[in-house]
Amino acid sequence: MINNINDMLRYFNREEFACQYTGKNKIDDQFLTKLDHLRYVCGFPFIITSGYRDPSHPIEAKKKVAGTHAQGIACDIRTENSQQRYDIVKHATAMGFNGIGVADSFVHVDIRKLDVGESPVMWCYS
Repeated sequence: MINNINDMLRYFNREEFACQYTGKNKIDDQFLTKLDHLRYVCGFPFIITSGYRDPSHPIEAKKKVAGTHAQGIACDIRTENSQQRYDIVKHATAMGFNGIGVADSFVHVDIRKLDVGESPVMWCYS
């Protein structure tokens, strides 16, 4: 019998997604199961550099509206090379992650709510 989300996950524990600033953790279970499957499909370890961010987290506090990290539906995954970035983007897109940001050292993935007529988004960090 599955008692909690950690029993369902192969690669992650819910606790590793806690806010690095406050320790609070409102990461979404659906997001975690989807991310766990993405990790399986990619076939290499994911190091999560940022998961849930409390609205008081310095990055979120600067925003007019809290972002997807503060909604518990996003994380940043450290990458070692362009092949890992490519694989994450390719599989995340196919799996329905609809917010993807690509940086030199990480890929952001999220499952943001899209209004009717809105398209998924992808961006690069400079």
